[in-house]
Amino acid sequence: MTTGSDRLWSRPTDLRLTGGPLRVYEAGPRDAPAVVLLHGAMLDTAPFTWRHLFPALAPDHRVVAPDLPRHGGSRPWTGTLDQPVMEAVLGEMLDRLDIERAALAGLSMGGGIALGYALAHPERVTRLVAINPGGLDTVRPLQLLTWLNLQADPLLRWSARVTALPGVLRGTTVRTLAGRAATRDLPDLLRLAEAEARARVAHGERALDDWQIAAYGPWRMRLDFTPRLPALAVPSLWVHGRHDTLVRGEAVRRAAALAPGGRYAEVADAGHLAPLDQPEATNSLVRDFLGG
Repeated sequence: MTTGSDRLWSRPTDLRLTGGPLRVYEAGPRDAPAVVLLHGAMLDTAPFTWRHLFPALAPDHRVVAPDLPRHGGSRPWTGTLDQPVMEAVLGEMLDRLDIERAALAGLSMGGGIALGYALAHPERVTRLVAINPGGLDTVRPLQLLTWLNLQADPLLRWSARVTALPGVLRGTTVRTLAGRAATRDLPDLLRLAEAEARARVAHGERALDDWQIAAYGPWRMRLDFTPRLPALAVPSLWVHGRHDTLVRGEAVRRAAALAPGGRYAEVADAGHLAPLDQPEATNSLVRDFLGG
């Protein structure tokens, strides 16, 4: 049975940007305050990550949720999709959609993209919501070993094929969710993850995104927004899932403290994918902050 939420995802717009196609999902009144939702890396897409927050914001916001380049319907793309390129994609999308200013909400990689854009273009950003965002560490655990593995391009492409195997895919997806097999809408999430994994293999893509690979240096992170946070000129909400094993709560709390007027919120019983682990709590935090 098709639900109202399903219909919100049924008619995307496909834009042709400078580097390739960008699939964009929109909902809500076009004259309402705009909010852009940016999903994470690897097997994430807009319908996967934002399946709960997207319809929750639609009654009183113009909600825009793109499949970021080399995700979902946004294929194929040329070039290296690092932080500067992703920020340029975001700006070009806003221009094409005639959105002068918008709130930005991002998870993981999407949080890092949103943060970088807010620092560079505060005149176009009304508010920032960073959920377990990337780009907050000077040094990561096993820095050199991780960097060395990221240089092995054949290994990353082989990993994409292994990840697409049904048994591996299910196990990997379930392990990223705090509720494991009890997670709401798990069959739909597995279906979306499987489609994304197959698309990566079909397009010869790597298991990790360019953004993740480019962020790492051998001795320290090349992408670290921490020194720039005191200059953040927009109100910000920093959300951390208590059981997140990828982004440290300490780093998110420090970011909230460094950003002028930044707010920190922890979501209990949630991991890295807080919008899927605890949708009601996450939706409430974001809606309250955006003033919906």
